[in-house]
Amino acid sequence: MRLIDVLVGQKLDYLRLGHAIVMGFTGGHRVVLESAAHLNGPHGHVVVEPGESPSDVLAVLLGDVVQAAHTRDNGELEITFAGGSELCVGVDADFESWAVAGPDGFLIVCLARGELAVWGAAGAGRAAA
Repeated sequence: MRLIDVLVGQKLDYLRLGHAIVMGFTGGHRVVLESAAHLNGPHGHVVVEPGESPSDVLAVLLGDVVQAAHTRDNGELEITFAGGSELCVGVDADFESWAVAGPDGFLIVCLARGELAVWGAAGAGRAAA
């Protein structure tokens, strides 16, 4: 598991829907979803998929604050919000699944099969036991 502390305490400011879903947070960090994700929360369970007609269901998270963020051992990204919702971004066997990027060169990309590539300030982060 790898903690992604740069998102903790950050508010979701905007969403950009399309072939990739971009979630923009205060502090200039972005989460880019390129594969299916699962949103669990007070309103139930919803599958979120980027594409030509992506769902706008993530709009329920606008203004919500990240309580915790980490990767799972298999490469999935899990983000928990203060309002009680949890977003889990899956891993694709053949393509990049997600990325977390920041203005200071922070970049983590989930490559095919869940391998994580880390650049810049993200390389200074540590993996949790």
